[in-house]
Amino acid sequence: MRLLRNFLLLLTIIVNIGCDQITKNMVRKHISYYEHITVVRHHVTLTKVENTGAFLSLGHEWPSPLREILLVGLPILALICGLAVILYKQGLSPLFRVGASCVIGGSLGNIIDRTVRGSVTDFLHVQLGIFQTGIFNLADVSIMAGTFWGMISFYLDRKTSPKLRT
Repeated sequence: MRLLRNFLLLLTIIVNIGCDQITKNMVRKHISYYEHITVVRHHVTLTKVENTGAFLSLGHEWPSPLREILLVGLPILALICGLAVILYKQGLSPLFRVGASCVIGGSLGNIIDRTVRGSVTDFLHVQLGIFQTGIFNLADVSIMAGTFWGMISFYLDRKTSPKLRT
C-alpha cells in the first residue's frame, strides 16, 4: 500500500511539472512578449513575461550568485526534505501529502525554468472587479493549490484530533 501511495505522489509531482512545462513551452512558441490575449472577457488574459526573480519578481535585482543560491539552491534542499517527509513520515493525511506533492511539483517546474533559462515564464493574469493578480503560471497555481490543501488538512486534523488542540 505504501509503495502505491508513494508512486501516486511521485506521479502527482511529475504531472504538475509536465503541465507547467508544456504550457510554458506553448506560450514561448505562440505568444509574443507583453502581447495581451483575452481568454475570458478581460477577466483572464494571457501575457508572456520572463521573471528573473521569485514571487512578484522578488530578488530580480540581486546579483546572480546570490539569486542562484536563494532561488535555486535553498529551494532544492527544501524540496528534497519535503519529498522525504511526504514519502516516509507516518501519520500524514492523504490531503496533506497530495497538497505537498503539488507544492513540490510546482516549485520544481519553476526551478527548471530558472536553471535552464535563467528566468521563469509567466503568462496568466486574472482580474475580477477590484481583485487583480500579478502575472503567474501553472506552477504557481500548483503551489497555491497545494498550500491551500495543506492548510485545509491541518485545520481538519486539528478539528478531529484532540492531541493537536491547544
